[in-house]
Amino acid sequence: MSYSININKVEKSGIDQLDFDNIPLGTTFTDHMFVCDYENGVWVNPRIEPLRPIPTHPAAMALHYGQAIFEGMKAYKDPEGTPMLFRPEQNATRMNKSADRMGMPLFPEELFVEGLRELVSIERNWIPPQQGSALYLRPFMYADEPFIGMRAATHFKFIIMASPAGLFFSKPIKLWAENFFIRAAQGGTGEAKAAGNYAAAIRPTELAKSKGYDQVLWLDADEHMFIQEVGTMNIFFKINGEFITPELDGSVLHGITRASVIELLRDLGYKVTERKITILEIREASKNGELEEAFGTGTAVGIAYIQEIGKEGDTIHVSTENPVGVKVNDTLNAIKTGLIEDKFGWMRKVQNELA
Repeated sequence: MSYSININKVEKSGIDQLDFDNIPLGTTFTDHMFVCDYENGVWVNPRIEPLRPIPTHPAAMALHYGQAIFEGMKAYKDPEGTPMLFRPEQNATRMNKSADRMGMPLFPEELFVEGLRELVSIERNWIPPQQGSALYLRPFMYADEPFIGMRAATHFKFIIMASPAGLFFSKPIKLWAENFFIRAAQGGTGEAKAAGNYAAAIRPTELAKSKGYDQVLWLDADEHMFIQEVGTMNIFFKINGEFITPELDGSVLHGITRASVIELLRDLGYKVTERKITILEIREASKNGELEEAFGTGTAVGIAYIQEIGKEGDTIHVSTENPVGVKVNDTLNAIKTGLIEDKFGWMRKVQNELA
């Protein structure tokens, strides 16, 4: 299905104010945003308009009952300067899974992708040229109905905004294995990209940083033994030549980078196992010299190499060398920027503006 997207452009772009060699994290935004409204049971008025503050009623239900979800993805450029999207259909599908879990309306996946394509086409000059940089895209949906009462909202907004982004982590990171706070539990919202999940992670992350660590290694809610995620990333361990990543059990996010890394590792000839894995198993593998690599995967970071894991009274050392992680990272980046063949069929080219 083809959707009619109304376009209203800014008179003058703010791109001249951006230093592409020094991009501040998460505070610089492009000229436009994609917006669509949910009213009377249907999504209406898809449009691209100048980025601006949105009037919000103090009783907007998202502010009181937390019906808010989001996605994260990036746009790149190939050697010819054509913008490229990495598996956008997967983001559309995952957003609807989050919406379903949070009692929110599904968003048409074709319109999700068309809105992305049109916005990226208009904002193509904002895509940084530096290796490892990209245009970060943030689709999100929230309940904007003014109502104080516990029920599903009937009015929502869906928005896509964009922000140029540089490298996230430039050096190996240290993790703190959290033994009190949890990220997710069985039956909860762990596999949804719900805004509240991230709010609940802020305090434990700050506590980890105060101890000298970069991110939290999240463990299960019952025994604080089974590894779930790291910060806002999925995690992989290489033990005795085999890659192991926590299985998708309802508490782990269905990472699109995670799925891509699994496919890429298997293509490179490595065995990849998705299963439950404990912090004790990782500690023993480290002591026995069998823990060869560990890295996190996610949209914002790509691949983040893990240097060590701290725990009360204990430190788990990971190899300072990450040869496979580096190869996976370099390969992913080369595919995303069109430097090598995309034999997996992941990339979507963005042509000139649709209107």
